[in-house]
Amino acid sequence: MFAIGDRVVYPMHGAGVIESIEEKKILGETRSYYILHIPHGNMQVMVPVDGVSAGLRGIVDCAAIDNVIGVLSSASTPMDDNWNRRNRANMDKLKTGDICQVAEVVRNLLRMDRQKKLSTGEKKMLLNARQILASEISLVNDIDEKDADSMIESAV
Repeated sequence: MFAIGDRVVYPMHGAGVIESIEEKKILGETRSYYILHIPHGNMQVMVPVDGVSAGLRGIVDCAAIDNVIGVLSSASTPMDDNWNRRNRANMDKLKTGDICQVAEVVRNLLRMDRQKKLSTGEKKMLLNARQILASEISLVNDIDEKDADSMIESAV
């Protein structure tokens, strides 16, 4: 499905590049794995080739980034007052790997943080979601992650 050099997004980790496809024996079972290099944090992630249903997808195009900027600058969506339900809803959106849903989480939490300080858990979620979003924007637009984060900040 993917090849070495493809730029992909792995939900909850961010955007990266497939460095290699390797056979690994883990727990007595030999499988093929995509070896991803995720620039943020200089991480290396192994994703089973036959387990791509875990959400691995190609990065979006420039037109989709324009849509993301539109999502970031649009009105906030209503969120549950209950922290636990709000956290679960946001986590479900992040797990989809859909860039627009990630942008929605970033926008809503960033605006909430500006009005009243977020809890430690929500700050951590905002930081993670923002990093995921910035990593994909930086790969698509071929810019530094700091510049991508600046785009996010100015759009919100």
